[in-house]
Amino acid sequence: MKRSSGSKPLNICLLTYRGNPTCGGQGVYIKHLSKALADDGHRVDVISGPPYPHLDNNVRLIKLPSLDLYHPDHLFRPEKISDLTNPLNMYEFFNVCTGSFPEPYTFGERVYAYLKKHKNEYDIVHDNQSLSYGIGRLAQKIMPTLATIHHPITVDRQEDYKVAKTLRQKFRVHRWYSFINMQLKVAQNFSHIITVSAFTKKDIAKEFSLDENKFRVVHNGINNEFFYPKQNGPRPENSLIVTNSADTPLKGLNFLLEAVAQIRTKQPIKLTVIGQPKKDGIIENLVAKLGVSDIVHFTGRIDNEEFADYYAKSTIAVVPSLYEGFGIPAAEAMACGVPLISTSGGALPEVVGDAGMIVPPADAKALAKAITHLLNVPEDREKYAQAGLARVNSVFSWKKAAEEVVEVYREAMNGHRRFS
Repeated sequence: MKRSSGSKPLNICLLTYRGNPTCGGQGVYIKHLSKALADDGHRVDVISGPPYPHLDNNVRLIKLPSLDLYHPDHLFRPEKISDLTNPLNMYEFFNVCTGSFPEPYTFGERVYAYLKKHKNEYDIVHDNQSLSYGIGRLAQKIMPTLATIHHPITVDRQEDYKVAKTLRQKFRVHRWYSFINMQLKVAQNFSHIITVSAFTKKDIAKEFSLDENKFRVVHNGINNEFFYPKQNGPRPENSLIVTNSADTPLKGLNFLLEAVAQIRTKQPIKLTVIGQPKKDGIIENLVAKLGVSDIVHFTGRIDNEEFADYYAKSTIAVVPSLYEGFGIPAAEAMACGVPLISTSGGALPEVVGDAGMIVPPADAKALAKAITHLLNVPEDREKYAQAGLARVNSVFSWKKAAEEVVEVYREAMNGHRRFS
């Protein structure tokens, strides 16, 4: 193992309330950042609630069990009724039953109890957007603690409100996102906050009423073990790929489906969606309404090892999101050497740069026009594919990210010592 020159290795504690990479980008972040930190010579522990992350052998996983009420084998009920004798577990169960999302709060309470006993084992604690009261108390009273905020979750809430049609649906959105009030308060307790793009820094500072000087921007890296230009012969001429979550309104898949429906009236096209829509959900119903079920294929969940192969069989990758705090799917597509069309939602222009075509968010006509152009102009596809590869290789590296994160750790530790 190698460490950065000129400074001693750190004992680092990373926190994530649910860490499995298949749960979303935050799990991916913990997996790859922890490995890069360990590769740089630091001792790294990850404290996680279930579902637990898949970590490198050089990273220790400390499991903090919860009721895991979203586990498919015992959905919305405890695996053992005896677990409800614990007051925190009972709180978690009651809140899930009434439609809220208590995991960040309950995880923070468990973390606080654990780290009060083990505080001397770590130089720094790094929270991955739990922003819970327990972790806020750690930052105020116990030890140097900072957080990564990937994007303002308030934006998700706004978009979910927009698609909620009835008062009952709006109440469900309000109830689910009730944890946001906690996060807005707790974010004030950190001297340093890491975020993944300059655009997101401004948005989070505004939404959370935070001083921008608290923020340090550290771009995510890309895992080149799974995302690379795989050679499978010539690319097809009419095949799109999208990897965004199907039924999350913020991901904009509905606008891409409308664009595909427009294009098919003029030329052949097909769309592969990595993932699976909810049964009788918004996306499944829209596919039926638009009459595109014969040209839209949902893969279901795929293994990491399959991504490069899917990208190699695609003409163009599309990221139709209305907002992204970073936009990992855009960077992953570029890493696979696929020409990219992205919206200008959130931080996407910062990630894509001039290495892809950029269109306004929530605009099916603009998407259709850009897709039609790239389908019919192969020299532009080649130009964007090469530009994307070059950009990823120069900007988005987990090794670089780990080195920059450690600099933030040292800043936070020095500040904590001065004010202790």
